[in-house]
Amino acid sequence: MKCYHVDAFAEKVFEGNPAAVCVLDKYPSDELMLKIAIENNLSETAFAVKEGENYHLRWFTPGGEIDLCGHATLGTSYVLFHFFEKDAESITFHTLSGPLTVVRKGDLLEMDFPAYKLKQIPVTPEMDAAYGVKITEAWLGRDLLCVTEDADAVPTMTPDHSKLAALDGLLQHITAKGDNYDCVSRSFCSKLAVPEDPVCGSGHCHIVPLWAKKLGKNNIAARQVSPRGGTLYCEMQGERLTMAGSAVLYSIADLFVEE
Repeated sequence: MKCYHVDAFAEKVFEGNPAAVCVLDKYPSDELMLKIAIENNLSETAFAVKEGENYHLRWFTPGGEIDLCGHATLGTSYVLFHFFEKDAESITFHTLSGPLTVVRKGDLLEMDFPAYKLKQIPVTPEMDAAYGVKITEAWLGRDLLCVTEDADAVPTMTPDHSKLAALDGLLQHITAKGDNYDCVSRSFCSKLAVPEDPVCGSGHCHIVPLWAKKLGKNNIAARQVSPRGGTLYCEMQGERLTMAGSAVLYSIADLFVEE
């Protein structure tokens, strides 16, 4: 089994968010896919199987299967465009979050994703304690999204992961208004055995709708300020959004695994 290691939302290797990508003739068992994800020890391993003109796509974290992952979708698209569908201008994936289409846009790959509906919830002392910074707003979709006014603290914060895991939401994000970008953020996934997601596409399905509303604009340039860092160019389109970024190949490996 071939396994491609791609840095997504990156302009060179060692940036952005690494994802493993396996393109298969058919799916192995869920147990084996989870074992591969655990062995890869990345935030996501993607498994793609061609179905007619499109692909079926699944994402596994070391903690289990997840319903939406942006960077691994970007990484899978990179692999397919470069090795399997070299003449294609777009690829459609069937996923747990419905159909997702990725198109070439010059040097970028642009993904069409659903936007999560957010409900504002009260800020609690537990949120301040978990992130280690003052939280001014809290919103809940699939994930918890917390807002701070201290943008300078976001890149350097050292959250308490056990306390983050006790908060609402599958993932926990923190965001602030940016200077050189519309917003900055970080994403934490303690419940999925991933302390931090370096650049989180599904997280921006929460972050971008919030900042589009706050800033009164549809086009949002977002920067994830994790130690690796990555940039996402996003546009709100009703209840969906497009999310564009670049990717680079780090390695291709042969996996010696059997059912």
